[in-house]
Amino acid sequence: MIKKYLSVFLSAIVIICLLNACAKDSDNQNSYAPVTKETAAVAEDETGFKLSYTQSDSLNPFESDTLNNQVVQNLVFESLFILDESFEIQPMLATSYSYSDSKTLSVTIIGGNRFSNGDEVTAENVVYSFNNAKASPHWKNSLKAISNARAVSSTVVEFSLSYPNPNAHKLLTFAIASSKTDKKGYPIGSGRYKFGDGNGTVFLEVNKEKSGFNPRFTKIQLINIASAESVENAINIGNISYAFRDLSEGSTVKIQSNKKGVNLNNLVYVGINNTAGITKNADIRRAISLAINREALVKSAYQGYGKSAVSVFTSSSKIGKQTAVFDKVSDTAGAKQAVAQSGYKEKDLKIDILTSSNPNRIAAARLIKQQLEAIGFKVSINEENAKAFKSKVKNRGFNIYIGETKIPNDMNLNSFFSKNGATRYGINLEKSKTAKAYKGYLNSENEIGSFILSFTQEMPFIPLLYRQGMICYSKSLHGDMQGYVDNYFSNIQDWYYN
Repeated sequence: MIKKYLSVFLSAIVIICLLNACAKDSDNQNSYAPVTKETAAVAEDETGFKLSYTQSDSLNPFESDTLNNQVVQNLVFESLFILDESFEIQPMLATSYSYSDSKTLSVTIIGGNRFSNGDEVTAENVVYSFNNAKASPHWKNSLKAISNARAVSSTVVEFSLSYPNPNAHKLLTFAIASSKTDKKGYPIGSGRYKFGDGNGTVFLEVNKEKSGFNPRFTKIQLINIASAESVENAINIGNISYAFRDLSEGSTVKIQSNKKGVNLNNLVYVGINNTAGITKNADIRRAISLAINREALVKSAYQGYGKSAVSVFTSSSKIGKQTAVFDKVSDTAGAKQAVAQSGYKEKDLKIDILTSSNPNRIAAARLIKQQLEAIGFKVSINEENAKAFKSKVKNRGFNIYIGETKIPNDMNLNSFFSKNGATRYGINLEKSKTAKAYKGYLNSENEIGSFILSFTQEMPFIPLLYRQGMICYSKSLHGDMQGYVDNYFSNIQDWYYN
């Protein structure tokens, strides 16, 4: 049945968003009981488990810039909090957090935690690590939202926020490291393993300061494999046991080992020129969104490694589930009705899709072309190299483009709605009601439902899907593989070989 586009669609949005609006904490204090887990003694394995690392890159978490080493460091360093598979925080070194005002966040750390050299983890270590993480390749972008940190006591750290942000605590996932190095010059963490070497090889060995951790793999060999393609070959032939691939250069079908999709907070979206041409019209922008089959994009263009964007936020998260407003499949009738409401004639329905040379995005552009042509558009695709693509986006040389951006752990969308945002191009920030509603949400002046309603009316950009990564591991490795992003080895103590 053809939808009554404006009245029913927008009314449904209001009902959904206001009834399901994200509940704010009933108070400003959030505490967690320290979690301890005792593991039964198991047969030790010092040779079977192997990971790749990049020898030419640093093993210091604040200096490394390769995914290889960042994955390995996940076993050596802990953070204040860690996100689970639903992007909800779980305590690690922290035991509680509180907001004294909209721009001040305090965190209490658990007393008694120790680095692998025996030193206690203190608030000063957290401040040292924050300052280094803020300047690091890995965390500098996400930590822009926090201006500074100071130790209030040996167990309390106060963070000053760059702007009001009710979810800033979700950004506290950076590595906590000692300011010291061990006798061999390796960085020191409080994680389950520590760095070691011998006989010309680098390895991880169990951190004996970590009580209750009794894995089968008491030593993990690190194999120098730099390129992504070589890592994939190594996992196929068994030279390494486990790897995480973020699939940023395209989904791979070459990996023959066991595989598991991993949720990422990477949004693939359609950027729209809201300021010129046919896409200046909000009805046309809504028509494009309604015409797109998001489920088909996931299955075909991304080979199943993604989730349809039924909300602006990932559907893996609580806020994404509570603000779901988009269909997974095309609404051709609704799209045609929106075109009719726009006032444009069929002869004027011409759209150019700009895309980079990323294979997934090229495939997505081709599918979207077909879907828009099904409602009467004449569509061309403009494929550019990375440099030319960025230049055209910055200069608004497009009708629509296929883009991807990593949404921070706090689900902040300022990248789209602030004057210095990396993905703001095409959005008229001075006139955008959506940008104003989002600012109001951050300032606690209105609920999330008001922002979502404004977004669906204005459609400043179109969420397509949230891309996934991949965990791949040896077919002879057993255990319930619970690894996910930034906690790749969640239950490594339960993994074993035959």
